[in-house]
Amino acid sequence: MKSIIGQLKIGLLIPTLNAGEKWKETLRTISDQNIEVHKKIIIDSGSTDDTVTCAISHGFEVHRINKNEFGHGKTRQQLVDLAGNADICIFLTQDAILASADSLKNLVSVFTDPQVGLAYGRQLPHKGAKALETHARLYNYPAESSIHSMADSERLGFKIFFCSNSFAAYRTTALSAIGGFSADSIMGEDAIAAAKMLICGYKKAYVADATAYHSHSYTLADEFKRYFDTRVFHEQNKWLIERFGKPTGEGFKFIKSEIYYTVKNSLQSLAKSFVSIAAKWTGYKMGKYYRKMPVFFLRKFSMHNYYWVARKKS
Repeated sequence: MKSIIGQLKIGLLIPTLNAGEKWKETLRTISDQNIEVHKKIIIDSGSTDDTVTCAISHGFEVHRINKNEFGHGKTRQQLVDLAGNADICIFLTQDAILASADSLKNLVSVFTDPQVGLAYGRQLPHKGAKALETHARLYNYPAESSIHSMADSERLGFKIFFCSNSFAAYRTTALSAIGGFSADSIMGEDAIAAAKMLICGYKKAYVADATAYHSHSYTLADEFKRYFDTRVFHEQNKWLIERFGKPTGEGFKFIKSEIYYTVKNSLQSLAKSFVSIAAKWTGYKMGKYYRKMPVFFLRKFSMHNYYWVARKKS
């Protein structure tokens, strides 16, 4: 395995904007990795802090774009194109802190199987994370690794293409085979890529011993906006539901799990859990009607308000 992995050219790719204090820790953990990275690149969309300076000091190639040019799928595809002849493209977000010196090596190790098109790692809650954000990470990122193909689609349904490129790696040839990342969707470019790869016959791997600290403490407004955007994503990509089934079953499982977790581990968080669920439900329901809303409201309701600036509703 070591010789095969050693032959792969690896690109490490990160979109950035005012990354803040966690960025320095992210960069330090990248420098400590026990694997050779051939290219390290950021695309920065207008940072006014020391994000770019810190990246350069850690050997990153820097490309700049205007803030209104950023798009989750569009910018990540630009990073892939900049990586040139990289065999494997690893993506991180600027606030994902690698938890082990072997995190990248373990993530890439699954590509010894030529059918693996993408792999994503285990996201752990940041130190000091509150109950709800801790539960979200424990629920979505278990301690056991898994590899799935389309043969598992009937059993897993909508869940089969779940992944997160907050910490993920892609085989460049597989990404090219599906036409790269979608530039049209408001979010979920990682899920779209996973679904297309599965349909094309590739496998999706979850690597539990490739770990990174990455979690968020959302306000109620954030939860509303996040689920508003999630519904927009589902409305924009109805083919996912038609092919794999509705996401509602997974949503109810998550809610039951969250309530059980808070009762058992943080009873004082139970009230916030119920209010958070209400905010998510309201946002998700309202997102269904985004096509009927003026851009002014879309920008207010969306976590990705830049998406609507120069874009007609679709």
